[in-house]
Amino acid sequence: MSLNHIVFIVLDSCRYDSFVSAKTPNVDRLGAAQKRYSYASWTAPSHHTFAMGMLPHTSPKDVFASEVYKDEFAQWRERTGCADIAFKEFLPDLSLPKVLRKLGYRTVAKVSMPVLNKSTLISRDFDDYKLMPNHNDFKGMVAEMEFPDDEPHYYFFNVGETHYPYMLSGADLPHISGLHGALKGMDAVAEATQGKRGFEPGQMEMLRLQQIKCIEYCDAQIGRIMDMAPPNTHFIVTADHGELFGEDGFFGHGPIMHEKCFEVPFVEGRLG
Repeated sequence: MSLNHIVFIVLDSCRYDSFVSAKTPNVDRLGAAQKRYSYASWTAPSHHTFAMGMLPHTSPKDVFASEVYKDEFAQWRERTGCADIAFKEFLPDLSLPKVLRKLGYRTVAKVSMPVLNKSTLISRDFDDYKLMPNHNDFKGMVAEMEFPDDEPHYYFFNVGETHYPYMLSGADLPHISGLHGALKGMDAVAEATQGKRGFEPGQMEMLRLQQIKCIEYCDAQIGRIMDMAPPNTHFIVTADHGELFGEDGFFGHGPIMHEKCFEVPFVEGRLG
């Protein structure tokens, strides 16, 4: 049985309409981006669903949720190239990396957000799990990749470039509610902005456009992966949740019930 390599890329906080506004020639090689919905409004719970093998969902009518879940788990047959995967393979642990390890995969995770650090439950069942020293280090993740002929690899990347502050720096940056203290070195930003409410519209637009630039940067890094990946590599590109840029008085993500916090891009496929 010849198994596919799998590269699963999560662009943290990347909202759907930002993604489709960006120039993404490399991801476009996989197909058009779908609008899907995250199971959660912030990083940690959303990544728990990824670790279970559940990806952002559509919103189908007239169907039981159990059927949607069953179909989702069945998709891993096509992604892996293993026709024998069934929902029962995920029980009782509900752990995608554990299922893949049993198939013979080497499971590798590189994450950007400290809320996903190695001490969390999300890290279980990975052969190699690493919190990157810098949350803007997608380039460093790519540099550590390899695709050996004799061992299928599952790469799971949580990419921080699309998360606030969108590759910007400086204590004069506005503080978006929803960070939950997750970013290294951001305490000073929170203290500097404590008590301030809201954004100037110009600031909000600047941040929205900056996220789009970050998506384009990430697309270039995905192109580097595509250049080295063999034809039997299955790519998944999506986000864990969206982001609010002032719509209806909301900023950021987290304890927010708004469609823009749940709308995410979804693209998957193979080049070969």
